[in-house]
Amino acid sequence: METNLNTKIYNADLYLRLSKEDGDKEESDSITNQKELIFDYLKSMEDIKIHEIRVDDGYSGVNFNRPAFQQMLEDIKAGKVDCVITKDLSRFGRNHIEVGKYLEKIFPYLGVRFIAINDNYDSARSDTQTDNIIIPFKNLINDAYCRDISIKIRSNLEVKRKKGDFVGAFAPYGYRKSEADKNRLEIDEEAAETVRRIFRMYLQGSSAYRIAEVLNGEDVLTPMDYKKEQGSAFYTGFKKNLKGKWSHVHVLRILGNPVYMGTLVQGKDTTPNYKVKKKVKKEEEKWCRAENAHEAIIPASDFQNVQELLQMDTRTGTAQEKVYDLSGVVRCGDCGGNMVRKTVPSGHKKFIYYVCGNHKADKAVCSPHSINAEKLEENVLLLLNKQIETVTDMDHILGQMEEMQRQSGELAKRKRQIVKKKEEIQKYCGLRLDLYEDYKDGLITKEEYKELKGTYGERIRTAEQGLEKLEEGIELLAAGLSHTCNWINEFKRFGYLDSLSREVIVALIDRIYIHEKKKGERYPRIEVRFKYAEEFETALSLIEDMSLGGEKTTDARHPYVNNSKRQK
Repeated sequence: METNLNTKIYNADLYLRLSKEDGDKEESDSITNQKELIFDYLKSMEDIKIHEIRVDDGYSGVNFNRPAFQQMLEDIKAGKVDCVITKDLSRFGRNHIEVGKYLEKIFPYLGVRFIAINDNYDSARSDTQTDNIIIPFKNLINDAYCRDISIKIRSNLEVKRKKGDFVGAFAPYGYRKSEADKNRLEIDEEAAETVRRIFRMYLQGSSAYRIAEVLNGEDVLTPMDYKKEQGSAFYTGFKKNLKGKWSHVHVLRILGNPVYMGTLVQGKDTTPNYKVKKKVKKEEEKWCRAENAHEAIIPASDFQNVQELLQMDTRTGTAQEKVYDLSGVVRCGDCGGNMVRKTVPSGHKKFIYYVCGNHKADKAVCSPHSINAEKLEENVLLLLNKQIETVTDMDHILGQMEEMQRQSGELAKRKRQIVKKKEEIQKYCGLRLDLYEDYKDGLITKEEYKELKGTYGERIRTAEQGLEKLEEGIELLAAGLSHTCNWINEFKRFGYLDSLSREVIVALIDRIYIHEKKKGERYPRIEVRFKYAEEFETALSLIEDMSLGGEKTTDARHPYVNNSKRQK
């Protein structure tokens, strides 16, 4: 076959692209399929020589910031390439505005011939009038198809998130994706033990800085390095080929992640649309939260205690190693501000005490509320042991009552009481409604109407409160008294305390208030408010109502606000 010597020879880059994100079908749109189709086409094209084969596998056609595409552009600008060949227009791109810009402006200006085989388009042999109509229309179809696929993918991901399926690319540190179901997380024991240790150390009083220091000292791999060691294709734009170091940021990120108590929080950010890939933060109420989505590494109670600690204004000991046991918990009983721990040297001794932080900053704001630290801790320890003893006794009583209610039909009795209480509420509501008719008919005066309306209103409120207590009690009875009161185990697990610890403080105490000494008092009053106050009230009320012979089985006063006017 003879070749015309005057025929221009084109140096062509073959451009191949595939992306599941665009809904491309692997079988028909595969890279191999594209390559074979272009090679078959070039058998009859003697005026074209192949310069390079450019492949973008896994890159969306919406965005033109693709590695192989950008390399091809560099070759075009350098004069090495003057022809681009693709299987069809959708392989080149699915953004009709950008595709149109290249086909109508950039390529003609640079003298680049463009060929889309399946669309029967060749810019060197095109029918201008026909192409001006057909090509933009095909670009719009490709763009609309990509938009439709994007909407379907977003919708599918949202459904999965709500079901509690994990849709992230990499499992959080401490977990791995299940081999049976890639959307389910299962515990990776090696990393999970480090997570447990971080939570345990923090609850025991170690600061985030100290925890990071300990992990680095023991050469524990950071989450990123651990993923790499496990064979994960995890990529970061930061350090490469260097072993990472734990920092307080790593530690705080783990401590604040609810995934460790079995809760998946996903969909925190999104993109404005399928063309703009820049991430934007969503409002918190729009996040997708799934409880009990997988097995927890950390008990929910420990996780919640840590979150409270993270919100506290805490102070650490020397070298930022240890948080003081009462740090962030002691408050001024008058202004509510944090009590500040102060150390005052006196000769060879040091006196440690707490003082109102607002008073320290401005003496006009509040009085000092000064209290000796050692005496405060002694009183808190005393009240804690008393509280643990009371709750342990309560657990024993509830266990006995559970057996008793099974024998005496207490559950059925409670249900009958609830029915009667609802009838009582309905009766008084009806009487209150009839009052206005009686007043309008002149049967009662205006003053009598107001008085009776108030009386019935008060009786309705009292009956509603009684109904609420009955319903709470029946829930305990139906589920099993001792098994329902899981909060009791939080107190029982510590047993009798010989000394205070950060762990027991954050687990059982909500706040400690120091009130200023009143005239004639020698010491300030200490008020300790324990956690689980509402749960305690419900259990105590049930015990009182079910006590044998109508008498209370316990003389326990409400210990959730304990006062001490003395320092030992």
